[in-house]
Amino acid sequence: MAGRTEPTASCATAEPAPGPASGPAYEPAAHGRPAAAAPVRIREMTLDDCEAVATVRVRGWQHAYRGLIPQTYLDAMSVEEDAARRREYLTKGEGRVVDLVAERAGRVVGWGCCGPSRDEDVPDRTAELYALYVLPEWIGTGVGSALVDALTARAEAAGASSLLLWVLAANDRARRFYARAGFAPDGTEARFDVEGVTVPEVRYARRLSASAAAEPRRG
Repeated sequence: MAGRTEPTASCATAEPAPGPASGPAYEPAAHGRPAAAAPVRIREMTLDDCEAVATVRVRGWQHAYRGLIPQTYLDAMSVEEDAARRREYLTKGEGRVVDLVAERAGRVVGWGCCGPSRDEDVPDRTAELYALYVLPEWIGTGVGSALVDALTARAEAAGASSLLLWVLAANDRARRFYARAGFAPDGTEARFDVEGVTVPEVRYARRLSASAAAEPRRG
């Protein structure tokens, strides 16, 4: 997934969120995974998608962060509770946060969201990829790449000059995925705590336009 903490607005969680931008790893599909014949459809998330998105997120965490986040924390994650929080925040609405889902053959198989960066040391027109998850059986079939492309396009259309994300330092597969998508470490690191375990993460960035060079920084 992406980011230190997913936003408490449309992404509906205040839990640490290692990176879409700490998210599932997007490696070539293994034997036995679904065929990628059906085209990927990217669309806006709706209230009707909350349970499906919660399933994607919880299964995404449990798959991507096994061995990186305490297993007791992963085992305790609840699709029902996540879906309830997601409905609450989507109902309130956050116009600056973009939530997109990826469908194949009418089934939601991925989800991602982006919006203004929460970091204070970046230019004002910096966007952030908060979260990106794909059902484990669909990793490596192009779903994650389609979501990244769509979210990047939305950020750029909104006037962002660059797009940031946070990824777990030990999540090598996700880091390779983001490198292939045009992101690179910008030298910024952070840590968060999960059940007494310190989890380091690193920030990645991708330039969306050349107009940000002289922008004032926040703070």
